[in-house]
Amino acid sequence: MSLLNESVREAARRSVLCWLATVDADGQPNVSPKEVWTMADDEHVVVANIASPGSARNIVQQAQVCLSFVDVFVQKGFKLKGAGHEVRADDPAFTQWAAPLLDMVGQRFVIQSVLVIRVTSVVHIVAPSYRFYEDETTEASQVLSAMRVYGIEAFIHSKKD
Repeated sequence: MSLLNESVREAARRSVLCWLATVDADGQPNVSPKEVWTMADDEHVVVANIASPGSARNIVQQAQVCLSFVDVFVQKGFKLKGAGHEVRADDPAFTQWAAPLLDMVGQRFVIQSVLVIRVTSVVHIVAPSYRFYEDETTEASQVLSAMRVYGIEAFIHSKKD
């Protein structure tokens, strides 16, 4: 069974950002948002290095990473752990790994390199409300709550006026 199954892929499609956690040579953690990323196959996630020299340097020094993403409205997502490596633009493998990311960005960004993560574990993430208030928490209630918090309802109504 694939770790990156359809449930994980669908959640990834609904997430605008992912968060990549790395560790530097001194053991200091770093968490960085990534806007351009995709699941390349059943076991690899590829992240564009657009402006992430720290993440790229850390992966070269320490391959273990954690990548997470959450649909901010439904408040569910996944945490993926694995080992990463950097594939630079001058590497022959770059074209293969970068192709889906280049399709996503077109000319908008220059991709310095790609961070290829071989996923070894996947854990479901859910907001605490789903666990502590099971009887009253639904995806619909979470979406409504998030829309209030982010002011989306007010924004939509203001655009109608």
